[in-house]
Amino acid sequence: MSMSKTREPQYQNCLDIKQRKGLASLGLRGTQLWTDDPKHVLFSLARYKFVAKMFSGFATALEVGCGDAIGTRLVQQEVKKVTVLDFDPVFIEDVIDRNDEDWPLDAHVHDMLEGPFAGIYEGVYALDVLEHIDSANEDRFIRNMLQSLSAHGALILGMPSLESQLYASPGSKAGHVNCKSASNLKQLMERYFRRVFLFSMNDEVLHTGFYAMSHYLFVLCCDRRGQ
Repeated sequence: MSMSKTREPQYQNCLDIKQRKGLASLGLRGTQLWTDDPKHVLFSLARYKFVAKMFSGFATALEVGCGDAIGTRLVQQEVKKVTVLDFDPVFIEDVIDRNDEDWPLDAHVHDMLEGPFAGIYEGVYALDVLEHIDSANEDRFIRNMLQSLSAHGALILGMPSLESQLYASPGSKAGHVNCKSASNLKQLMERYFRRVFLFSMNDEVLHTGFYAMSHYLFVLCCDRRGQ
């Protein structure tokens, strides 16, 4: 049997892409998740889909703490140009090595605690980052991010809830030094924005249910104070 054609013609594009580009890599973090806990890939991608839909139509967006940018392509489907940052050169090197000409990413090594990143963006987002920032440094981290946000732009932060940490794995807990309850996360972001919309997530399901039973939290922030 020939391996150059699929039996159903609608799937021929699968082989065509393989021959033209090879098989895609999930990246460092994506491969680890797919190996150790495949369902977590779904959870991660669902978080990126939320950002993508909230920022749909934006010309520019900045991702802070992208890791291997496993889900950034979902944001690229809705935003014209996405720039990604991470403070770890290992992950940015991985992103650059896997850069796809059909989905070009502008990737940089940058530590937001050391200062703002050059440029102004309609949307700024950070998923699974704030919980790694010591509470003593969170104000500096957020203010540096805001330096890159346009006057009428929107900011999205996503993080595991404080209540979820009772069930978190040792690996997850290792870097989680600043998880918050829903009310505390909203109060924090209301220092910087007049409008803060709070969402919950359990597994891949987004909702506005009882926050104390939420595994993951989002805040969508706009109408920045001091404008």
